[in-house]
Amino acid sequence: MSEEKLKSKIEQASGVIKEGTGKLTGDKELEAKGFVEKTIAKGKELVDDAKEAVEGAVDAVEEKLK
Repeated sequence: MSEEKLKSKIEQASGVIKEGTGKLTGDKELEAKGFVEKTIAKGKELVDDAKEAVEGAVDAVEEKLK
């Protein structure tokens, strides 16, 4: 797992905790902040996954060209 993916997972967990805490306490602002944090972190994770896939494809093409 890349460092960026690990950071994204930690940010997602933080967002889930904030969102859950907001729901439990009735704090709509905290709930919304948690949801946004979780969603942005998931987006970062997906971007990192795509980057890894492209790098893998490039490596495979380079190997075939040798």
